[in-house]
Amino acid sequence: MLIGVPKEIKNHEYRVGMTPTSVREAVHHGHKVIVETSAGTGIGSSDDDYIAAGAEIIGSAEDVFARADMIVKVKEPQAVERKMLREGQILFTYLHLAPDPEQTKDLVDSGAVCIAYETVTDVNRGLPLLAPMSQVAGRMSIQAGAHCLEKEAGGRGVLLGGVPGVAPAKVVIIGGGVVGENAAYMAVGLGADVTILDRNVDTMRSLVVRFGQSIKTLYSTALAIEEQVLEADLVIGGVLVPGAAAPKLVTREHISAMRAGSVLVDVAIDQGGCFETSKATTHSDPTYIIDEVVHYCVANMPGAVARTSTYALNNVTLPFILAIADKGYKQALLDDAHLLAGLSVLEGKVTYEAVARDLGYDYHDPKDTLSA
Repeated sequence: MLIGVPKEIKNHEYRVGMTPTSVREAVHHGHKVIVETSAGTGIGSSDDDYIAAGAEIIGSAEDVFARADMIVKVKEPQAVERKMLREGQILFTYLHLAPDPEQTKDLVDSGAVCIAYETVTDVNRGLPLLAPMSQVAGRMSIQAGAHCLEKEAGGRGVLLGGVPGVAPAKVVIIGGGVVGENAAYMAVGLGADVTILDRNVDTMRSLVVRFGQSIKTLYSTALAIEEQVLEADLVIGGVLVPGAAAPKLVTREHISAMRAGSVLVDVAIDQGGCFETSKATTHSDPTYIIDEVVHYCVANMPGAVARTSTYALNNVTLPFILAIADKGYKQALLDDAHLLAGLSVLEGKVTYEAVARDLGYDYHDPKDTLSA
């Protein structure tokens, strides 16, 4: 199979779909890989590194899309990239379709086979291709939040961990999954006062086992969220409904009642955000202020630490890339129910139920559609 790796073009996105190490593995499996020139510069990999790994360097994204059987990316294809997709071509990347009707329509119209990293599952009902980026984003959310709390960034002028004789910042984390756990890891390490809200009692038990008395856990209800948010210096939104739009758990009324200079970091922004006032921002313009509350809603947070993120991502995507290339997409999907869970759009049909429901498309069972 001919695998294509274009350069990412989303604002300040420095990751790349395949590292030279992954390229070499694909070549070892008998496949050809074409890489757009300078695609790997953001992770410190030159065109020569890719050539040494066995790739062919291509001068433009148009040529990569025109030639490749499968496109491997990191972020969702931008409008100009979606126009280059063709019928039957495989697209393997993060998609986050539920809050993005324009992208969904373009992918349906393209006739391509679109497999989303974020809904591929594993035997433990986890999301293995989302997990490493959630780990990165969870840890970065505390770094970003700590900076936003500084006065020059619009914050209250609060040091996250305080100092002897001065109370630390109160950090409220909504969602105790991978994002929440990693946010807690950083916040606890910095000495903050940390409370995590979740609805899964087993998740809360695991968090207490890990962090002990360094955190507090609360069952997530509308009242609990309201009370905690109004007391918080920093709120991290880390909720996830796989493949679907994130629920709006913090309302505009809550935000208007928060203390001036408080900070919201919405890690769920890729799925539409879990704060009612959230709108996607970029690394070049990461924050905005509503009702004197600082909002940080960067939709590709891990892109800022591109090398760490790319290598972590490739550790989990490479086996699936090789399976698709070795077997062809139909057999690879039919052989692996976990990979099949990532199939979102198949040659004009929406095959992920939550996306079809949220955006008003007819739902087509992926296995039945593939078999037909």
